[in-house]
Amino acid sequence: MPNKKLTRRTFNKTAIAASTLFTAPAFLRGRNLNEKLDIAVIGTGGRGGSNLRSVESENIVAVCDVNQTNLKFAQDRHPNAQSFQDFRKLYDSVKQFDAVVVSTCEHTHAFATLPALQMKKHVYCEKPLTYNIAECRRIRNEAKKANVATQMGTQIHAGSNYRRVVELVQSGAIGKISECHVWVGRAWGRQSQEDAQKHRDIVFARERPKQADNIPTGLDWDLWLGPAPERAFNNVYFPGPKWYRWWDFGNGTMSDLGSHWVDLPFWALGLQTPSTISAAGPESHAELAPASMTATYTYEKTKQQPGLKLHWYQGTYKPQAWMNNEIPQWGSGVLFVGSKGMLLSDYGKHVLLPEEKFQDFKRPEPSIPDSIGHHQEWVHACKTGAPTTCNFEYSGLLTEANHLGNVAYRAGKTLHWDSEKMEVTNHSDAERFIHREYRKGWSLG
Repeated sequence: MPNKKLTRRTFNKTAIAASTLFTAPAFLRGRNLNEKLDIAVIGTGGRGGSNLRSVESENIVAVCDVNQTNLKFAQDRHPNAQSFQDFRKLYDSVKQFDAVVVSTCEHTHAFATLPALQMKKHVYCEKPLTYNIAECRRIRNEAKKANVATQMGTQIHAGSNYRRVVELVQSGAIGKISECHVWVGRAWGRQSQEDAQKHRDIVFARERPKQADNIPTGLDWDLWLGPAPERAFNNVYFPGPKWYRWWDFGNGTMSDLGSHWVDLPFWALGLQTPSTISAAGPESHAELAPASMTATYTYEKTKQQPGLKLHWYQGTYKPQAWMNNEIPQWGSGVLFVGSKGMLLSDYGKHVLLPEEKFQDFKRPEPSIPDSIGHHQEWVHACKTGAPTTCNFEYSGLLTEANHLGNVAYRAGKTLHWDSEKMEVTNHSDAERFIHREYRKGWSLG
């Protein structure tokens, strides 16, 4: 890393975030950094293939995918690795490994991650961390017990742009922040008539299909379903990312892109748990997540976080300032509203607003070191006990908050959230969206 100023306060807020430090297990303490980790990779297609390539400078000892086409890709790259279609058999069979990379579909993240934590193996898991809040809380707690290196796949967190935005917010460049608006233009999900008119090039199923399609050669559909309710195969679910629009397998855009976009205010402001959550949009559908919706979170002021409102918009919805042409018309963005001005950011750029007011503004000196790379950060942590920036405590809180937006949307009511008890105190029906029963043969134990 470049030798840049890093104060204790900045390090605590940006690198540790929420109890990221751990003591390296005995078998790793003092390990030669040139010695390779033995890594098992679960999920090798799509994002999984990208994650595999990002860690394959280490020693890949096992690969696993329910789809033999994806599995062959991994086998060809790592012919000496053991191969499996069922990750449960991987955990039963592989005798020596240090770490696991999980890139399965969202509804099996917790099932592939939990055994590794219970075996005290380091884990990198794709976003969102889990399918629902109950699973997320379980993974957070198990990660604390395991005391290993964890990282959720929010790759943009490693970029320099987010670091510069965090520095501006935390230095007080725009004063005390009272509102944050986060919007994404993606309109994947069950589309309303308005969605369909604005996104004519995207056509998605609006109802659960009644007919079955032929299962692709090499795909173990029963394993793919995992803990989700049984249903016949249809091409509307597979391959990814089609599945993520269906409530049985994913949570739509809110939990998916929220992992990347809400990450920025979570990091910059030190957010943890909202007290109330409301949502709006088209009428909730029993099977499909919405293409467009909004959610509003109230964060109470505590020692750990400021008091403010965070607003989420997806699809056709946008902040009022965007609708009024008061800010640049970026397709997706994060807008911090402060007492001295505003700060607008996307993945790769940011601007202080109004621009004329900040013409002579002197930026703070960079204080957050550049990342060595999102995956490399995790590998380094596995070997040394150094912190990661998207560990399962930090990313677990982020994932729980994003899921709460969907819970409020599906429940159709403003929710009062008791994080410590993990319950909605004013609407008992919301409980069914926080937990779920698993298909016979599947259990988190």
